[in-house]
Amino acid sequence: MSIDEIRHVGVVGAGTMGHGIAQVCAVQGYQVTLVDVVPQALERALHNIAASVEKLHSKGKLTDAQRQAALEINTATDIAALRSANLIIEAVSEDAALKRDIFARLDELTPPHAILATNTSSISITAIAAATQRPDRVIGMHFMNPVPLMQLVEIIRGLATSQATLDTFMELARRLGKTPVEAADYPGFIANRILMPMINEAIYALMEGVGTAEAIDTVMKLGANHPMGPLTLADFIGLDVVLSILEVLYSGFGDPKYRPCPLLRKMVAAGHLGRKSGRGFYEYA
Repeated sequence: MSIDEIRHVGVVGAGTMGHGIAQVCAVQGYQVTLVDVVPQALERALHNIAASVEKLHSKGKLTDAQRQAALEINTATDIAALRSANLIIEAVSEDAALKRDIFARLDELTPPHAILATNTSSISITAIAAATQRPDRVIGMHFMNPVPLMQLVEIIRGLATSQATLDTFMELARRLGKTPVEAADYPGFIANRILMPMINEAIYALMEGVGTAEAIDTVMKLGANHPMGPLTLADFIGLDVVLSILEVLYSGFGDPKYRPCPLLRKMVAAGHLGRKSGRGFYEYA
């Protein structure tokens, strides 16, 4: 399917990444249906989208029409609402089995020409695509958080992904105002293969008493010119998500350099997940 034939975009998962993806697609003129099995998640998503587009509109970054388009995103609690979608982007939690189940269902529901993407940040595109009868039309499209503001999108080609599918998603990213970068289908792709070991090492440094959380973050902000320190960033991402990605890296490569820090495991077990839980390496009101 060519990029010009895409009219209806489906997004599966109404969390932080899902509603951000839905927003950027809607403001660029696509009909968008956002699906989540939890009605409250859809309500939160619409609230967050409305707040985001109002802020962008007030700064002159969105037109009146674009703001209105984002406010007209359709929602559903049943994935069957995506039967007519030309293109679907899955953005559920980093659970390989769950993603494969969703792709198998989408493969049954959608027309043969529909193309499917996953926003996974670390899981094999090839393995997800194998759950379908159309692996040539499955690809990775990894947005960065927060989606409306971050420029980068990693485009990851699975073993069977066709050139036509790759070309379509590269162009889609550009039409969404993003900069696409092609990455190979290895655990963590490019961004998280480099980022997560750094965050993990910062947690080890904290656990071993090399410095306080504030000291570690300050060193990386002022010494390496990072916009935020690695522990602040981990809290922003979610410590459970950080742990999941590190587990994928550790399992995929079998290299001890990716072994998640015991302190990270302990914090996740305690429910200290960062900003979303109100407590991580820092406390949030």
